[in-house]
Amino acid sequence: MAQLDELKRSCLGCNRCGLCETRTQVVFGVGPETTPVMFIGEGPGEQEDLRGEPFVGPAGRLLDEMLSIIDLGRHNCYIANIVKCRPPHNRDPLQTEQDACIGWLRQQVKLIRPRIIICLGRIAAMKLIREDYRITRDHGQWEEKGGIQFTAIYHPSALLRDVSKRPETFSDLLSIREKVRELCPEIYQ
Repeated sequence: MAQLDELKRSCLGCNRCGLCETRTQVVFGVGPETTPVMFIGEGPGEQEDLRGEPFVGPAGRLLDEMLSIIDLGRHNCYIANIVKCRPPHNRDPLQTEQDACIGWLRQQVKLIRPRIIICLGRIAAMKLIREDYRITRDHGQWEEKGGIQFTAIYHPSALLRDVSKRPETFSDLLSIREKVRELCPEIYQ
């Protein structure tokens, strides 16, 4: 898709916030350009910054395993982040950084046109679903916004730190599989 490639080229030169000064690479996103399912995290970490691809470190390997449980993956889903540059020391992206970068993500969503968006973690959920989203309370619940079904699950990094959250996440993954089967059955063909 020429429009997504053009957007990526523009994004690679972004200097809208201070993260451009410390990044190694812009981490735009990966996956098919026309897919009904998107996963969106908060921002790249060290490995992502080095490789220029989202979710390639330990959390990314766990995400790949989680998606394979429900027959999803980078081959049939698009994976991106709220911010496209690594915050120093993998800290949470500041609100000003999220605000500076959200336009890139909105354009990605507009071009990809997903029917389902899964937020990975509280920061993405608070930015995309609603400001008062609480991941421990609200994960796995579905909400419709602008014709798109949204949900959030624990960020894979959180699951690496706290394995007690994995059974809840497994239930959330099964819910995602059912929603994909309902709204996007073609993804499993």
